[in-house]
Amino acid sequence: MAELVLVAGAWLGSWAWDEVVPELRKAGHGVHPLTLSGLADKQGTAAGQRTHVQDIVDEVERLDLREVVLVGHSYSGIPVGQAADRIGDRLARVVFVDANVPADGKSFVSGWPEGPAMEEAYGAEGSFWQPLPAEEFKGQDLSDEQIAYLVGRATPHPGPTLVEPAVLARPLGELPATFITCLLAGGEEPAPAVAELLTSEHWELVRMDTGHWPMFSRPRELARILNEAAGGPAAD
Repeated sequence: MAELVLVAGAWLGSWAWDEVVPELRKAGHGVHPLTLSGLADKQGTAAGQRTHVQDIVDEVERLDLREVVLVGHSYSGIPVGQAADRIGDRLARVVFVDANVPADGKSFVSGWPEGPAMEEAYGAEGSFWQPLPAEEFKGQDLSDEQIAYLVGRATPHPGPTLVEPAVLARPLGELPATFITCLLAGGEEPAPAVAELLTSEHWELVRMDTGHWPMFSRPRELARILNEAAGGPAAD
């Protein structure tokens, strides 16, 4: 079985995977939900994007993990994609959960209409991207209770992580990868950068009929997909 390192997106910590972890452990995998520096229980730690990449690499090396499946949700696809490039033959697969993907020399906000303003606002250490208000979670297949839980536990996201450029030593399309697109978040087809990567023979696309936070809205379905991506048996 594989060793899965789970990294949630902006404003979230390892707690975001609480309903997914037991399902994966029942399937026999090692499961390691990770909080990135500056978030959740690691608030108060200064962090840039390179810090987050190192967080992931350090976790793999500290635990001496092999057959690693790195899972990145939303923002965390950026550091996860870079970490996958750095852990060498420890890597079995990368799974991007409705995620941003890194491009060499580009940041999380590169290409956003508001990107230049965000770069100015979040470039300095000590700046933070504040969590979304509750109304932004509407229409994403979440109950009112789930939205309240998300909003109540979310923490400000370190600003510099959004504007530092990614560094890739080789094309991302060379890595074995699964991209999960959530249909309520962005429609039937993934973004153009992801669509291009999906032309690689090493990449596969999985669609989920849910919103952008499937670890809350569809945890068992997400766990099933992650299990299959990690080489576990397909569900009947």
